[in-house]
Amino acid sequence: MTRRMKQAVTIGAMLAVFAAGYVCGSVTQRQANADMNDVGGAVGGAVMKQAGESGGALGTAAKLGTSISDMQEQVNGLQKNLEVLKSIKSAIGG
Repeated sequence: MTRRMKQAVTIGAMLAVFAAGYVCGSVTQRQANADMNDVGGAVGGAVMKQAGESGGALGTAAKLGTSISDMQEQVNGLQKNLEVLKSIKSAIGG
């Protein structure tokens, strides 16, 4: 075999191994589910509270995360109220 042919066979073998690994990895891939109640759930989350009390950059980031999750809950509540108002408006005929 020539040197060029050996290189082509080596590259082909590497590509075949990579492709087989990719196919096997994608076939056995699982969905990730995270339970965030302990981190920043509806009641504030124990982890976020503890981190917020620690102070420093971590505490500030934890407080920001808690504030953002609280704001998200408020926005979700407002969106539900808007949907109710829209349904009432359409029922009245406005």
